[in-house]
Amino acid sequence: MVVGMTLSTFLQQLINGLSLGSLYALIAIGYTMVYGILKLINFAHGDIFMMAAYFAYFGIAVFLLPWYVTFIITILLTMALGALIERTAYRPLREAPKTSLLISAIGVSFLLENLATYLFSGKPQAFPEFPAMTTPIFVGGISIQPVSVAIPIVAFVLMTAILFIINKTKVGMAMRAVSVDYDTAKLMGIKIDNVISSTFALGSGLAAVGALLWCMKYPSVLPLMGVVPGLKCFIAAVIGGIGNVKGAVIGGLILGFSEVLMVAFFPAMTGYRDAVAFIILIVILLFLPNGILGKKQVEKV
Repeated sequence: MVVGMTLSTFLQQLINGLSLGSLYALIAIGYTMVYGILKLINFAHGDIFMMAAYFAYFGIAVFLLPWYVTFIITILLTMALGALIERTAYRPLREAPKTSLLISAIGVSFLLENLATYLFSGKPQAFPEFPAMTTPIFVGGISIQPVSVAIPIVAFVLMTAILFIINKTKVGMAMRAVSVDYDTAKLMGIKIDNVISSTFALGSGLAAVGALLWCMKYPSVLPLMGVVPGLKCFIAAVIGGIGNVKGAVIGGLILGFSEVLMVAFFPAMTGYRDAVAFIILIVILLFLPNGILGKKQVEKV
């Protein structure tokens, strides 16, 4: 255990934790939005994150597009991919048992992973570097990458935008209505298909932004890169209270800070950092079965 950690080192780790936790939060919001509408765990969400990373990689490294054009195209393509997955893999099973939807989600996940491996090979690709975002800035003995500051800012802005959409727009009102009572919302004339497609598109767009920021911070792209982050972000959504956007952010931050601080204080335990997420999940659910901000739900028979 590190006993003599200086204040500057501790602040350094807090910044790293905030950055990692904000990345988890961005991806976790997509999980929680889909669950809030369909009560479906979209296990393909981490692989949508992976596909977004490949879209960006090919846009910049292969087609030599400007980074800002590539980022816009990546977000749009990823949103379209999310809507396409909903249309082809989930919509036909909407009236089927939840188990069928869950199996379909797992199938889509494996499909995307194996398709990426076949098309792009399993060899990691180096994501183009952004010196302006990765060159460290030293402030009072603390080394700060600009991307580490940009990530929580972007996460906060997008969370605010999503909450505005959900609470202040007609689309958001329709989302909330479908979440509360699917059948009644349908009888009231709400276009269910459009609402659900919009939810998948928004969630996938957040995953795309998360992938872009992730690749700038950790510049490596490979077909299985979405597995562990996807699983951790699902855990973050459950910890915060799945179905609650603010809860997803809280869960992501808890995981980010916990992982980074554990490695900082217990460097010998670095190999177990991924286990921290599961330990926190078990502890939280023992005392708060519905998550930190989750509400008790009654399963319809």
